Amino acid sequence: MAVTEDASARVTVAIIPARGGSKGVPRKNVLPVGGVPLVARAVSSARAAQRVDLVVVSTDDAEIARVAEDAGALVIDRPTELAGATASSESALLHALDELGRRGHRIGTVVFLQATSPFIPATGIDEAVAMVAEGGYDAAFSAFETYGFLWRRDADADAAAINHDAAHRPRRQDREPHYLETGAFYAFDAAGFRRAQHRFFGRVGIVEVPELSAVEIDDHAQLALARAIAPLVDDGSEPIDVDAVVTDFDGVHTDDTALIDAHGDERVRVSRSDGMGVARLRRAGIPVLILSTETHPVVGARAAKLQVEVLQSIDDKAAAIRRWAGARGIPLSRIAYLGNDVNDVPAMELVGWPIAVADARPEARAIARRVLSRRGGEGAVRELAELVLGG
Repeated sequence: MAVTEDASARVTVAIIPARGGSKGVPRKNVLPVGGVPLVARAVSSARAAQRVDLVVVSTDDAEIARVAEDAGALVIDRPTELAGATASSESALLHALDELGRRGHRIGTVVFLQATSPFIPATGIDEAVAMVAEGGYDAAFSAFETYGFLWRRDADADAAAINHDAAHRPRRQDREPHYLETGAFYAFDAAGFRRAQHRFFGRVGIVEVPELSAVEIDDHAQLALARAIAPLVDDGSEPIDVDAVVTDFDGVHTDDTALIDAHGDERVRVSRSDGMGVARLRRAGIPVLILSTETHPVVGARAAKLQVEVLQSIDDKAAAIRRWAGARGIPLSRIAYLGNDVNDVPAMELVGWPIAVADARPEARAIARRVLSRRGGEGAVRELAELVLGG
């Protein structure tokens, strides 16, 4: 699906409201899950849907806007009065529709996606659009099947059954399922939405999605859960399409150990295979940069051997990458960073492709978009090079 502003026909638009403020998890819309910022994950899901013609992000935040545009969305500036904690999602959707109308778009169906749901299935979006556009439904939403017994507390804080008779506990196979709304996506007729001013109106349908896709991030525990299950949900087959590769040194080019002789001189172990991988990247015209927190002759010697740039004594690797990429006109979203430890995390959060070696610290693995099969000093750089070059 290609982003377009062709206004010649009635289109299906996916709108993702993503404001900058968040009390539970500050800046959550740009925090990575599976190495990809939440708002970019939502954009990617919408763009992967075959029935979506235009993907829009409505935001009041410059960083969110940059990430959304890098992911392929059209950005609409969200007014401050519609971006506060009490502003409704519907108000942002109506504003976005008005703005699209002023630009000449004729909207037939709206898909409302929430960036706080990191695992939105594109096939579910297509099913919802089909139900509204062709299936006779006015609105549809994502939900998963559940047989859970629901309870509430009454005025005296006593337990009261909601969806069952507490005195009769039938077997699962003898019960009708319920459907729990995930909050991930909704689809509805644009004209009907304008009249109703809310997302549920007329004939409403359910799009059944896997329960694993129902994670919604409102606190840090949910963010940690999403990061933990991302490798189970993401298939890991997406090509690593980048314009530059940046790597840490210790624990990436080396196995993170050092041999020290009687004179205090250090020696490290590197992989010849990594050297071949770097050479292939250079021949393909992909620049490689080594960043090192320490200053040591062995780092400079290895960089010289590989014929790549090196920056040493770098305490703030994220800032160093910003300067290096800016000087070369390389978008941060088009950079892969290979790291292994906690001091790599800020740089990994900055780039489009954060990669971790197989034996990386949990903090680095948690935000990696891809975790390699090889350990540092044992061909990890070569593995990344082959993934970038397609084999």
